[in-house]
Amino acid sequence: MSFQTRVKKYAALACACMLMAGTISAVHADEAPKKYKIFLSLSYSGNNWMSETANIIKSLAKTPPYDKMVDLTEVISGTDPQAQISAYESMIAAKADGIISFPISPTALNRVIRRGCSQGVKFFMFDSTVTEKCAYNVSYISAGAGENMAQELVNELGGKGKIFMNRGVPGTSVDKRHYDGAMHIFKQYPGIQIVSEYYGYWDDRISQRETAKALAAHPDVNGIWSELGEAGVLNAVADRKGKMIPIMGENMNGFRLGFLNADYRKRGLSGVSAGSPPATAGYAFKLMMEVLTGKRNLPPTNIEYPLPWVTADQVKMCQDGKITEGCNVFPANMVPEGFSAEIYNPVYLPEVSLDSALKGIPTPGTTIQPLPAAIVKAADEPGINCDRCQAAPDEYKLTKVKPTVTP
Repeated sequence: MSFQTRVKKYAALACACMLMAGTISAVHADEAPKKYKIFLSLSYSGNNWMSETANIIKSLAKTPPYDKMVDLTEVISGTDPQAQISAYESMIAAKADGIISFPISPTALNRVIRRGCSQGVKFFMFDSTVTEKCAYNVSYISAGAGENMAQELVNELGGKGKIFMNRGVPGTSVDKRHYDGAMHIFKQYPGIQIVSEYYGYWDDRISQRETAKALAAHPDVNGIWSELGEAGVLNAVADRKGKMIPIMGENMNGFRLGFLNADYRKRGLSGVSAGSPPATAGYAFKLMMEVLTGKRNLPPTNIEYPLPWVTADQVKMCQDGKITEGCNVFPANMVPEGFSAEIYNPVYLPEVSLDSALKGIPTPGTTIQPLPAAIVKAADEPGINCDRCQAAPDEYKLTKVKPTVTP
């Protein structure tokens, strides 16, 4: 065999080997999709709501095809901003692809977030927000829960009366935004007197205790505006004999069940259930995965989740715990009283069931469904989701209720 012939033979053999290697690589690529290292970073974790958000994310991470693509680690750091900063630093050092988080502060975490972004980490904040511009904020709070609930209370009281304000966790963007929105409305009505303001820490037990204290000091209160924890607020009011009062609250199951209680309604309970959808966490997780996998080209931005708004006469039981036909509350024997009922969305989260929120398990037979191409951008809100930005002139515009009382 001549030298030239041998060269041609070896070249052909090498080419064949390369082609075979490419084919094998392609097969392996199909069999083993890229694994994404995702961290779930929680700060405050002392209520059902936070457990539900974590469980929804876990259930989605176990739903095909994410079950073969996601390596999910949960970290709870508590209410100290420095502890969450340290947690972020460890996640960045561990080469995280993405961090999905409920941030404890809108500003304290910015520096470490910025450092993570520079190393390619995608930060997706759900419900609570940060002002660092390289992070994605996915939240309902810019949709106006605070001001809409406040106006509804003003309407029901005819513009006059003594009220309580049950706030959330101090220092969070959620509590600040709700409170600022509510105060924007209340300040327009001199007849509204805030006789007690306290922190229920988004917990129904703490909220019940603090509301009971306020009722003892101000038994003539006419209405209550409450962040999450309103099931406890309702219990404190119901424990008193006689007339009940309007309560504007979020979406705890026990609170919504109160609107189906014939005795409570007869005694004068009225109000609205709005805010705090745990579903926001699932929406943020799906958006993050679409960005990481290249299915969505989305630069860091502020994204608005729609504000739930359920009036007393719109509460509908989910029979046997099955989420069908627009139901929005579950039987008392199936979930804790402080369970937040807004866990499902037919457009954003059709994969989620009651067991997803309660146990963190995927819904049998489901696969991850693509999100709508369009997103709703949240307005710029200084100190909430942006820094050195200009608030819109109608920052606290009403979207769910119209004033029936002249300021």
